[in-house]
Amino acid sequence: MFFHTLLKTFINLFFLTFMRKLEKQMNFAISNKGNWRKDNTEVEFNESTNCSNVFLHGHNIATYDHATASIKISSCGWESVTTKSRLNAILQEVKPGCGVFQKQFEWFVSFRDDVKEFWDGMILIDAPNLEIA
Repeated sequence: MFFHTLLKTFINLFFLTFMRKLEKQMNFAISNKGNWRKDNTEVEFNESTNCSNVFLHGHNIATYDHATASIKISSCGWESVTTKSRLNAILQEVKPGCGVFQKQFEWFVSFRDDVKEFWDGMILIDAPNLEIA
């Protein structure tokens, strides 16, 4: 558990200090239910569903439901450094303390002292622990 706590602390400090300008703008659009696009990243807010969809290279990597505060995340088959960076930035905005990390080529999601294996399409519920729908 110490490793996971240390990793979580590192992820939090890293993103608070070094989050890219593009990711800050992306998070602003998500939080404010706005539409935004820059380079390879896009946020689209859908009024009828009250959801913000985040696209990376045209692939829907995250859908945030503003009504339930749940988030669906996906690598869309591209487990790259950029995909992980975008997902971590989004998670810091909508579920602070939650993050995606890689260990021995496998992706995981951590929140507090809980770690789960990552899979495309997983939905993280707004809960005090790492609850997946």
